[in-house]
Amino acid sequence: MNAQQFKSGRLAASLTQVVAAERLGVSQAYLSQLEKGSRPVTPDLARLATRVYGLSPVALPLPEESSDLRDVDASRLARQLSGLGYQGFEYLRGERVNPALLVFQSLVRDDLEVRLTEALPWVLASYPDADWSWLVDQVKLKDVQNRLGFVVGLAQQLATSREEFQSALQPLAQVQAKLERARLAREDTLCRESMPGVERRWLASNRSPLAQHWNLLSGLTVDQLPYAN
Repeated sequence: MNAQQFKSGRLAASLTQVVAAERLGVSQAYLSQLEKGSRPVTPDLARLATRVYGLSPVALPLPEESSDLRDVDASRLARQLSGLGYQGFEYLRGERVNPALLVFQSLVRDDLEVRLTEALPWVLASYPDADWSWLVDQVKLKDVQNRLGFVVGLAQQLATSREEFQSALQPLAQVQAKLERARLAREDTLCRESMPGVERRWLASNRSPLAQHWNLLSGLTVDQLPYAN
């Protein structure tokens, strides 16, 4: 979150610097410096500001370097999905995270629980203003762009059938075009590297056209998503 976003968030919340500083636990002078860019907005302060100002989690900071990315286990991913409003994990105490970061950290895992994988099209369809450039760059660095292309395709199908996701159609189509140019020829799975050989052979002949296009051994279709109907 840069200085301009920090200031715009306060103005959008109709808060004075004095009131905003009190709610953020900083002095008014320090807040003024943050908004002018003379002080950096720390990740912790950015997370707090998204709550205080009522900002979308897409405003949360993203790692600038690949070395800053941390491995996240399944239980934390579930809490982060809860924090984004995913009903499948609404019973958990949510943790706010940038949706682009959650998707990336999910797709790079060798193996991921099906219920977590199923949530990813919902994330993309629910947050069409995500930082797509960052996400596409990161998946390409890890050679998992086919996984993202497949999930984006599922999100497009979801958005076509569900009115509440219609606003995601254009951004999803744009990122799909970018990923198409980077599509890999090698075969992959959707975070199921431990898949038995017999299942791999079956999926090679019985996967959906979308999975075949993205060279993924996956049986997941939009009809199987728990929130699609």
